Amino acid sequence: MTTTTRSHAHSSTYAAVDLGATSGRVMLGRVGRGHLDLTEVQRFDNTPLRLADGLHWNITALFQSTLDGLRIAGKAADIASIGIDTWAVDYGLLDADGTLIGSPFHYRDARTDHTARRVTKTFDESELYRITGLQHLPFNTIHQIAAHRTTAAFPAAAKLLLIPDLLTNWLTGTVGAEVTNASTTGLFDVSKATWSLPLLRQLGIRPSLLPPLRRPCDPAGTLLPHIATVTALPARTPLTTVASHDTASAVAAVPARDDQFAYISCGTWSLAGLELDTPVLTETSRRANFTNEQGIDGTIRYLRNIMGMWLLEECRRTWDEQGLPTHLPGLLTAAEHAEPFASVIDPDDPSFLAPGDMPRRIRDFCLRTGQPVPTNQGAVVRCILESLALAHRAVLARAATLARRTITRIHLVGGGSRNALLCQLTADATGLPVTAGPAEATALGNVLVQARATGVVSDLGHMRALIADTQALRQYTPQGRQTDWDTAAARLRP
Repeated sequence: MTTTTRSHAHSSTYAAVDLGATSGRVMLGRVGRGHLDLTEVQRFDNTPLRLADGLHWNITALFQSTLDGLRIAGKAADIASIGIDTWAVDYGLLDADGTLIGSPFHYRDARTDHTARRVTKTFDESELYRITGLQHLPFNTIHQIAAHRTTAAFPAAAKLLLIPDLLTNWLTGTVGAEVTNASTTGLFDVSKATWSLPLLRQLGIRPSLLPPLRRPCDPAGTLLPHIATVTALPARTPLTTVASHDTASAVAAVPARDDQFAYISCGTWSLAGLELDTPVLTETSRRANFTNEQGIDGTIRYLRNIMGMWLLEECRRTWDEQGLPTHLPGLLTAAEHAEPFASVIDPDDPSFLAPGDMPRRIRDFCLRTGQPVPTNQGAVVRCILESLALAHRAVLARAATLARRTITRIHLVGGGSRNALLCQLTADATGLPVTAGPAEATALGNVLVQARATGVVSDLGHMRALIADTQALRQYTPQGRQTDWDTAAARLRP
């Protein structure tokens, strides 16, 4: 699948390993002066494992699929560099010999349901926020460690590697922690852009457990000899440190022309926020549950997590098990014809976090809140998409107020940008124009950081201009009445 458009004889080719929470792929990006194209060479499922002690990632299967994809990529082109991005917060533990201790836990595992209080016994929540700037989520790395420390495995650990850093270690043998992903852990000082040693000491975490930090464009080593053999890639093919948190890569690929924009990186999660120069660490920001994460070039991704297309994908999975239609275009057509604003949900209600029967949970939420219960698939999908649009509206308005910024345009990137109904509803709800695309923002951000490291592009502005000039983007203007959205939003207020 080719997603962009202008081929050119004089270009460099980069391999992007892009692993999401439900699937992974290996992409080839060709970058040159005034042109950029992206080709998918391998896609594979990312299916978690339910073991006796909880929910885990099948990390060895992901690694094997990555190797298979790199082998296919190497047959298709001469690769100048490889970059890896994945989801955040999860990690693997290595022993003193560099061997993985068990399978990494999945952030949706229930083991962290009650660990936050262990952390706040040591650190007041306000104090923790002043250091880390991180929104409270039960699966943040800091809470996962609190749960993990009670097991027999943790004392044997010599290093903790976040998922992209673990895969980089297996490919190159090097050890490091990329900064955009490190900033999601709750162990990172967002003002100093480094690990917080005082925080680690007070939590009883050995500073040596965490590897040295790397930044986008830093070299990350070269392929180990046996990896080069398995992938049939040239010996010492380099890996480049990219913005390894997939959202950071996606935000780097926002095709903005100025700084008065908001972004929504929409996939399994909707990450909605602003790009700032400095973090917002006020008590008001903490209470509003906004996060301050590192972006490329020391920028701050000031955002909130919103449960995103996970809601729809879990509905489709349940409907498939029930023998009901799951073809997305048909569901979206049914949603377009469903009654507007019949019922809305809070996408971030805790009942929607774990895998399960999502249509039943949505019906239960509507019953609890005294709203009409969706009676067919189109009504359920309409409920999800209008609720996401309302969440986008609320989060971006609050972010603009807290950061004292003006928003004139929303850039909606990622897989959700293909959903025309969601994009239009987001424009309608916010009253702001929406530029949708690129859908492959994460992989494009990955590729362009590699191209920057090798001198093919110059800076973040150049990266974004190249995307704006070469990618297929769609524009949505607000329609309808804001009062309808105000009325729907009022149903969710306590």
